[in-house]
Amino acid sequence: MTVPELPRRAIVVSAAWEATWPLVAEALHATWSVTGPVAVVRADAQSWATVGETVRTAGFDASQLVHLASLGVPMAPGDLEYLPSLREVALSPRSGYGSGLTDELAGVFAAEGIRHHAHVAEGFWGQSVAEYALALTLCGLRRIPQLHQAMQADPRVWDYAPDGGDRAYAHRGTQFGDDDRFASGTVAGKRVRIVGAGNIASRYASFCVALGADVAAYDPYAAEPAFHRAGARREWHLDRLVADAEIFAPLVPLMPATRGLVTAAHVDALPHGCLVIWATRAGVTDTAAVRRRVLADEVSLAADVFDVEPLPAGDLLLGRANVVHTPHNAGRTRHANAEWARQLAAQFTDL
Repeated sequence: MTVPELPRRAIVVSAAWEATWPLVAEALHATWSVTGPVAVVRADAQSWATVGETVRTAGFDASQLVHLASLGVPMAPGDLEYLPSLREVALSPRSGYGSGLTDELAGVFAAEGIRHHAHVAEGFWGQSVAEYALALTLCGLRRIPQLHQAMQADPRVWDYAPDGGDRAYAHRGTQFGDDDRFASGTVAGKRVRIVGAGNIASRYASFCVALGADVAAYDPYAAEPAFHRAGARREWHLDRLVADAEIFAPLVPLMPATRGLVTAAHVDALPHGCLVIWATRAGVTDTAAVRRRVLADEVSLAADVFDVEPLPAGDLLLGRANVVHTPHNAGRTRHANAEWARQLAAQFTDL
């Protein structure tokens, strides 16, 4: 009789984690199971059992373990009693990624020769957010969401030579649906100005370059190769970057050093009609200044992130002709979550 091979790798995942990070455990299991059986233990959402107790209940040991839990299922030093073969582990912090390693556990792991791997915190959703930012850009230029919505209820959207209305386009011809008070038409030929040259910003820049835009980027922390990779001209001064922007995309993460990086003065210096893209965090700009200029019909906005989330149903930004809005949806995709799992698995040694 053939004795089944016992799993040497284990994934402990809570329902709270999977509610926010769907398909990660499946992607990690698919990556690991190529080389042998992998145990997946799903803990109850309200469980505060430790990792060791959870593994003991499931009845197996493992040399490599990944812990996926936004809440509950913590790990305690005593858990190693139930995991005598453990040699590598990734512990999940409450925030979802980074290092969940306490000083106490670090000392125990060092003494036992156990390697700890931090959950990846960047890079995995760069493609998803950058593509979404490009989609926001295209929708902002061409008014795709507004026309989609209007077409369901108002046959006047088919009228290419309207009389009266909010703004008569006396010069408007067949198939012309742009609002030429704001940046409109193609990305090609536009002056795209980007704050950032990192995982998201560099990808977005390369997309715009490929479409024929004139792209410049400002990032005082990025090395020169980042700009070459993006195909963007490096701008050393933020006040120069905003001066001629037709599309302005601040695409840096929100940190103490970047909060309010784009000041009210920078926002006020944006040319009339500029399209502003919010796809990472709104707080890197002076949001009050952006709101003021958008509500005054001086600039347009295509935003997936906002100063207040969820955005209240009666917020003045909603439903405007010069605003495209989505509910903080850019990052989490099947691709991004699978890439997160792949990058975490790559840190572990081969069995």
